[in-house]
Formats: sequence, C-alpha cells, structure tokens
Amino acid sequence: MTFEKTYEIHDNGQIIIKLPDMFRKKKKVRVIIEDIEEDNKSKLDLLRKASKDPLFLSDIEDVKDDFLYSDKEAL
Repeated sequence: MTFEKTYEIHDNGQIIIKLPDMFRKKKKVRVIIEDIEEDNKSKLDLLRKASKDPLFLSDIEDVKDDFLYSDKEAL
C-alpha cells in the first residue's frame, strides 16, 4: 500500500503525520522526505521551453496518433 501527502513543516522543524486507517495496524512504514520545489515560475519556464522542443513535440504527435482510432471507438 502507498499513501502520499504533502505536509507543512512547523516552526520547530517537525511534521505530524496522521496515519490513514489502512496503516494503523502495521508494525513498520517507510517515510521518505523529499524537498518540494514551489517555484511555479521555473515550472512555467520549462513548459514554455518544452513547447518549442522538436523531440517533445514529436512525442506528443506519436501519442496523439496512438489514440486516434481508440478515441473514435468511444463515439
């Protein structure tokens, strides 16, 4: 089972994790701490850059082509 949630860090450097019911009877759980970049400007810059990247655009076209007929089957 996997549970993922973003937590705020308190002023004292601690976080409080309230376990969901599915984990309450477990003896061990794995906790991974990952830094979350909250800089939306850098994400938007990367999206703008990707929108001009020939390889990315080619991949988008390939995916579009893959779903061309399956999309029509749903109609």
